[in-house]
Amino acid sequence: MADSSIENAGLLIVDKQAGITSHDVVSRCRKIFNTRRVGHAGTLDPMATGVLVIGIERATKLLGLLSLTTKSYEATIRLGAATTTDDLEGEIIASADASAVTDEQIHSVVAGLTGDIEQVPAKVSAIKVDGRRAHALVRTGAEFDLAARPVTVRRFDVVDTRRDGHFVDLDVVVDCSAGTYIRSLARDLGAELGVGGHLTALRRTAVGPFTLEHALTLDEVRERPHVSLDIDEAVKISFPHRDIDDDEAESISQGRWLDPIGMKGIYMVVDPAQRAIALVQEKGRRASSVMVVRPATLR
Repeated sequence: MADSSIENAGLLIVDKQAGITSHDVVSRCRKIFNTRRVGHAGTLDPMATGVLVIGIERATKLLGLLSLTTKSYEATIRLGAATTTDDLEGEIIASADASAVTDEQIHSVVAGLTGDIEQVPAKVSAIKVDGRRAHALVRTGAEFDLAARPVTVRRFDVVDTRRDGHFVDLDVVVDCSAGTYIRSLARDLGAELGVGGHLTALRRTAVGPFTLEHALTLDEVRERPHVSLDIDEAVKISFPHRDIDDDEAESISQGRWLDPIGMKGIYMVVDPAQRAIALVQEKGRRASSVMVVRPATLR
């Protein structure tokens, strides 16, 4: 039995433009696809552009199961000024002549900010402080401190350096764990060098397995409403898979379980027609579904 929630379900990888929020993208996608069943994974700041993962129809159930633990960015850091928000949208709170800072000094501090580090999140982050989002609290003028948290910066490379009067602008690429703030890297780099630093541009190039190669602009989607990856493609790129026969597919689609085969973590089970039937996880003597992609009523 065909069902529009399956036929139209999938992940839309949006190349977000600057100046709109992740919630704005969700709202626009609801209008474009004419459905309320739209959600997003991994917020992207209004000033940032690039990869934002959107779930459409039944694929919204996938969003909480996706392993989006790695992220990649291209960014520009300006040395010579610190701001209230650690980016160009904040007010300058300190400035210094950065023209004497050498490339060697920059690379030395960058190296110290690479690997497993403790990072204090930006005050304009979505972290909650006494029940309120930090970014909302900071706008009230409230004074508060955020605790440092462990993050992993796998790559932090300076790919171009431009010297402009008292400022030094660095184009960088960063591969990092989820929860890493690029504006905090800019702040800490400037602070270590004694001249202040903030982010002037940010573009996310990848979230987990999803990259700009999968991405569509909202204008492209508006012109021809379609997802980047249908629900089968989405789970195949996101999870390991196990082939099952038609009887097993019927069983798991009706909410029963399969015999375990020793696979760890969440994986996808695929029927002989290569359709994703369910995401399952093994526990004890059962491989039970954590999400049935195609319930028996929709097959």
